[in-house]
Amino acid sequence: MENLRPILWLSLAFVLFLMWQAWHADYGTRPTVDPAPEVEMDDLPERPEDVPEAPQIEPDPADPVAPPEALPEPVRDTVSVRTDLHDLRIDPRGGTIIQADLLAFPVDPREPDVPVRLFDQRARGYVAQSGLTHDQVEGVDGPARAPSHHAVFEAEADSFEMGDADSLRVPLIWTSEDGTIRVTKTYIFERGTHLVEIEHYIENLSESPWIGRQYRQLRHGPTPPRADFFLYTFTGAAWYDGRYNKERFESFEDDPMQQRLDGGWISVIEHYFMSAWIPGEDEINSMYARAVPGVAGATDYLIGLHSAEPLTLSPGASDALSTRLWIGPKTQAELSEIAQGLELTVDYGIFTFLAKPLFWLLRVINDFVGNWGWSIVILTILIKLAFFHLSATSYRSMAKMRAVAPKLQSLKERYKDDKQRMNQALMELYKKEKINPLGGCLPILVQIPVFIALFWVLLESVELRQAPWMLWIQDLSTRDPLFILPVLMGLTMFIQYKLNPPPMDPIQQKIFMALPVVFTVFFAFFPAGLVLYWFTNNLFSIGQQYVITRKITAAAEKKH
Repeated sequence: MENLRPILWLSLAFVLFLMWQAWHADYGTRPTVDPAPEVEMDDLPERPEDVPEAPQIEPDPADPVAPPEALPEPVRDTVSVRTDLHDLRIDPRGGTIIQADLLAFPVDPREPDVPVRLFDQRARGYVAQSGLTHDQVEGVDGPARAPSHHAVFEAEADSFEMGDADSLRVPLIWTSEDGTIRVTKTYIFERGTHLVEIEHYIENLSESPWIGRQYRQLRHGPTPPRADFFLYTFTGAAWYDGRYNKERFESFEDDPMQQRLDGGWISVIEHYFMSAWIPGEDEINSMYARAVPGVAGATDYLIGLHSAEPLTLSPGASDALSTRLWIGPKTQAELSEIAQGLELTVDYGIFTFLAKPLFWLLRVINDFVGNWGWSIVILTILIKLAFFHLSATSYRSMAKMRAVAPKLQSLKERYKDDKQRMNQALMELYKKEKINPLGGCLPILVQIPVFIALFWVLLESVELRQAPWMLWIQDLSTRDPLFILPVLMGLTMFIQYKLNPPPMDPIQQKIFMALPVVFTVFFAFFPAGLVLYWFTNNLFSIGQQYVITRKITAAAEKKH
């Protein structure tokens, strides 16, 4: 039965190896990031394939591919928008957001003036598009009566800044060729939030009714290939239809989708950041996702929403269609208040049931302590206290095993040619000394799920991104730059090995001797926050085990 312990440790080592592969996929080779250049009008191909038709949700959804339309001519430079949290570039062609820098999130803490770029038309084909479609009225012909994201808008200025104001409005105006329809597309920014409101205000200046709908879509180019099979991170499309769904972009090439969506939301998610179109809670939309031709023969991907219920304007009337767009980090507290299920984009995997309460407790501690590193230390202590009695039982079992180690060795020598008789003698000895040979496995079994859950918390929670602890550790989400914590953690594992009863099998002894070295190598490339947790856990385990071992050993010496 004691053979289970090395199996468990080796299983944990294998899990660590898989985690290291996943970590290395995101942190092993970081691309260099240049300062954000001014964007010129360029590259997204203007195709009718990316404009949805008016949906017919019941009973038969229509294909979201519109009939051919003329492509607009290139227009002037982009409109720049700067708020307290965003630095955006809006293309007057369609009023499309083609670039979005997140000013509160530098790519590297050593370069605080180089922000993370979320939308990036030039490098990734990643943009936020929105527009209107017009339902043709029988007997009414003429030029386009609704601006898609191919239409050319006019802006009041080339640049807008929030400055010290609490909000900022950026209006873009489109007028049909015959002057009968005027649409003002306004981006509305509020201080302190990454949530943006987009309003289409339609004025029907014609003598006939106007019937139309709004659509919103996120467009993304192909994701770079990854060599590692086991990945914890996800880049792709996600949506909420009463439950959380996600799909990699490539799946839409062979299996485009369209479905009814009551409320909900759609998004493109990455490691720490995301964009999401969020309709009204009672709004009914046709959700579509498909692959479309991209630049230079590549494939782009769309996920979008198209209003199922049209807006009808009588001659001379006006009204507005509104929606919301999230452009920012996956901050769980804020996302949970914006829309149901939006916080699920922070994907902790199969251990979500453990990871979510761990993160909640970690955040509560940090609210008082003000340092994520010390919060991890305190969280570790609380976890140790929660499992104190279980650990004590296990350490007593191991201490008793250590105390009877000479007897175990004697039995091995006596029955070395009769394994069946030796196992019987071992069971009799365990029963006589009241030893549970499985007791030493419990601390490992308890720690593995907690360890993996905390691993996901540290790597998925943007709140811990670039969070400093002290001295040389200035980013708990990346590896220790000096490898000091991994070495200290390896030393604590070696001390624990010495406190445990030595295995009778020489091969197992060699495995146990090598494990501290193996784990040190793995942890050398893991996030410093995770190493801090394991190191703190080992320190308190050593203290508890040392006290219990001394008591059991002293009692055994008195007995004999």
